[in-house]
Amino acid sequence: MHLPPVFEPPSRLLMGPGPSMVAPSVYTALARPTLGHLDPEFVRMMEEVKLMLRAVFRTANPMTFPVSGTGSAGMEFCFANLIEPGDEVVVGVNGVFGTRMVDVAERCGAKVTRVDAPWGRIVEASAVRDALAKVSKPKLVAIVHAETSTGALTPVEEISRLAHDAGALFVLDTVTSLGGCPVEVDAWGVDAIYSGTQKCLSCPPGLSPVSFGPRALEVAAKRRTKVQSWYLDVNLLSSYWGQERVYHHTAPINMNYALHEALRVVLLEGLEARFERHRQSHLALKAGLAELGISIASQEGHQLWQLNAVGVPEGLDEAAARRRLLAEFGIEVGAGLGPLKGKIIRVGLMGETARPENIARFLAAFRACLGRG
Repeated sequence: MHLPPVFEPPSRLLMGPGPSMVAPSVYTALARPTLGHLDPEFVRMMEEVKLMLRAVFRTANPMTFPVSGTGSAGMEFCFANLIEPGDEVVVGVNGVFGTRMVDVAERCGAKVTRVDAPWGRIVEASAVRDALAKVSKPKLVAIVHAETSTGALTPVEEISRLAHDAGALFVLDTVTSLGGCPVEVDAWGVDAIYSGTQKCLSCPPGLSPVSFGPRALEVAAKRRTKVQSWYLDVNLLSSYWGQERVYHHTAPINMNYALHEALRVVLLEGLEARFERHRQSHLALKAGLAELGISIASQEGHQLWQLNAVGVPEGLDEAAARRRLLAEFGIEVGAGLGPLKGKIIRVGLMGETARPENIARFLAAFRACLGRG
């Protein structure tokens, strides 16, 4: 067999829907010597990861840890542990990831009531209220906080209250919001939450930070049936990530090193300062696009700082523009999905990517793609 040469990835500016750029110190952490998954030093580091995740999620929940898998594994973790066959659940759908929530819930045997909103707009609390009024015994209400496919940020405090008033748990997807805009697990009454490492935490993909509050843990512990996923069963994982340290699976050691350093970077910057940097980056991009006569397509007043749905100007071949951005300028951006395919270009300003020099580089390249360079 003729072996291929060593793989050398090209240099890219990652400005799509994820992954984002990674800090050099996180790459350094990733390359450190591998330890065993029950090594006392690794166990000590696990506790530090849990502590820092609680700070970023703004929660006191002890069961806050990174699931070994990407953000989609975090989604599966929440639904698989909290849903049993026949349970009634309400899911907000305003993009790809709300649609995926419905699919995962149905695979767990749930009877799903969808609360649909047009792609690019938020899920309104009034629509959730109306849906809950038609459900006899809702088990949980699930919402995507920051819809990566459309760039819409849904306010969730009132939706959380409505869920609890109906006797349901409140589950929140923060894959694109965590570390880039406020996420308040305890203040908002979130019972179960998941995220991903590769967005605003600026860590390579591979882990999904999650947090279960006391109500969610009680539901998982008192199930009538076993959790359908052995790998994602919180009752088993709590023995590994809790105080017992009972072997469950071989955790991705070096990915946890990387997350440890990424969380240090986030907290050294400070959450409020980090949020403001993302806000200012969004405003700078929006202003630069306005000079080109281009607007953000998602709902005004609820536009996500981290993921910008850039409207495609009439006459522009957006697929050709994206190809040129990558091939000529080394900039990766994302295509529109579903009903927004061909209508938007998704420009990510997440974590390390949300820097003035990156915005200037993108605007100059995009101007060239428009023939105005």
